[in-house]
Amino acid sequence: MKKRSYHTLLFVVLATLFIGCSTLPTPEQRLTNAKALVGDDALNKIYSTSYFNFYTYTSLPKRCINVRTNIYIEGDGLAWRTSSSISNNPTPINPEALKMFLEDESSCKVYLARPCQYVQGLQCDEKYWTSHRFSKRVIDSYDELLTQIKSENKIKEFQLIGYSGGGAVAALVAARRDDVVSLITVAGNLDTDFWTKRHFITPLHGSLNPADFSDKLENIKQIHFIGEKDTIIDKSVFDSYASRFENKENIKYKIIEDFTHNCCWSDEWKSLLKASEKF
Repeated sequence: MKKRSYHTLLFVVLATLFIGCSTLPTPEQRLTNAKALVGDDALNKIYSTSYFNFYTYTSLPKRCINVRTNIYIEGDGLAWRTSSSISNNPTPINPEALKMFLEDESSCKVYLARPCQYVQGLQCDEKYWTSHRFSKRVIDSYDELLTQIKSENKIKEFQLIGYSGGGAVAALVAARRDDVVSLITVAGNLDTDFWTKRHFITPLHGSLNPADFSDKLENIKQIHFIGEKDTIIDKSVFDSYASRFENKENIKYKIIEDFTHNCCWSDEWKSLLKASEKF
């Protein structure tokens, strides 16, 4: 059995065991699952910014100097235990962006967890995975983090890839940098105001909304993948986002038949990533 196949099988076995239990896996168990999934395929590193620590995996050999690097940003994770109960730790049970990162055949790639996923800190207040998940402080921290990674590895430019809420982060970060050449979102939350109204949920009053930055984003090549059967973030969210652009030349989308919000992005990521290059 190939190493990647073994690691994937081990992750599935561990996840199945936890799902079969009456309680959710602990943060420590979720970290163990992530490590089992990655194995030796990438280097783990924790970066510190002015406000948050970030858990990352990197694959950046010396030949990545002055070339484009793919940056993967994780989804919201376990932000809520139930529809009315906030989680005390947002570390994901099923880290879809991490699995996409591992399917990417590029040698120049970095996986970024969200604040307080996998690693805790004094600033890990629950608002940073609920109302303030896309706050200026969060986006400032990602901006600082990318600058660190760029300087440390002599990277020329970035392609940002965000899953679910990570898509919102990717768009907001892209809007303020001049080294992001393309943006890819997968089931991305691109208009958070529209999304909260559509689902009749509390507005993200402490967060920025990617749709408000269309003037900063319209010159960035972008492709947005949408699950045909996604009931959490459906095409109407993208439509609301796209409607804010005067120039839509760079704004592309693709609906993936039978996919939901959680299935089956990483399974088909190699082919979807290749398809994104044709847009």
